[in-house]
Amino acid sequence: MTPNLTQGIAATPPPPYYAVIFTSVRTEKDFSGYDAMAVKMVELAAAQPGFLGTESVRDGLGITVSYWESLEAIAAWKRNAEHRVAQQRGNAEWYAAYRLRICKVERDYGSQFDPKS
Repeated sequence: MTPNLTQGIAATPPPPYYAVIFTSVRTEKDFSGYDAMAVKMVELAAAQPGFLGTESVRDGLGITVSYWESLEAIAAWKRNAEHRVAQQRGNAEWYAAYRLRICKVERDYGSQFDPKS
C-alpha cells in the first residue's frame, strides 16, 4: 500500500489499525520553518515501517490524524530523532496547546474511495 501524502481521506486497510490524533492551537509567535517542518514530518513518517497514511486540517484549530499498523510502529515514530527535534520546536515555538490521542480503529466504513484519484 502506498501511503497517502496528500490532503484528503487516507486509504487505510481493513481494521484493526491505530490512529494518532494530534490536535493543536498555534502560538501568536513567528511560524518560521513550521510549514517546511510539517511537510518533512509527513515525508519522514511515510518512510517509517507501519505507517498507513495521514489526514490533516487547520482552521484555527489544527487536527492531524496519522494511521499506523501497530502500537510498536507508533512508539518507533515517537522515538525518531528528527521527529523529536520537531516536537521540541513545536513545544518551544509553535504550539500554545496540544493534545495527542492514540486510538485503536475497530470499524471503518464510508462511501466508495479510490486512492488513485
